[in-house]
Amino acid sequence: MYEVYTDGASKGDPGWAGAGIFIKNNGEVKRYSFPLGMKDTHEAEFIAVIKALEILSELEADTISLRSDSQTVVQAIEKEYIHKQSYKPLLEQILTLSKQFPLFFVKWVPSKENKADALARQAIQLNEET
Repeated sequence: MYEVYTDGASKGDPGWAGAGIFIKNNGEVKRYSFPLGMKDTHEAEFIAVIKALEILSELEADTISLRSDSQTVVQAIEKEYIHKQSYKPLLEQILTLSKQFPLFFVKWVPSKENKADALARQAIQLNEET
């Protein structure tokens, strides 16, 4: 099973944003930080999940346990619905990607337990360096 943590962060709302992804499988850990340019926090959170699912697809993962500290993202995935129009395409992309995995679980975790938090903050800095 792939244990996956995602986090999105922005410095301002909107502001420089980043996505962090932490993937653990069979004791092997992979960490990713992606600068996202100017985004709001929720956009960054959704994009972090999309990028994680794209990576997991490349890894040919089968069982995914995805954890996020964004209640908005977790509830949107669980309900397959988001009210805000601008996030709908991002949610649709997540739902499409997640269906390629035989088992896909999503769970909310507190920020202090999110192993991708520092990676998302690091990604914000990558924006500012370019």
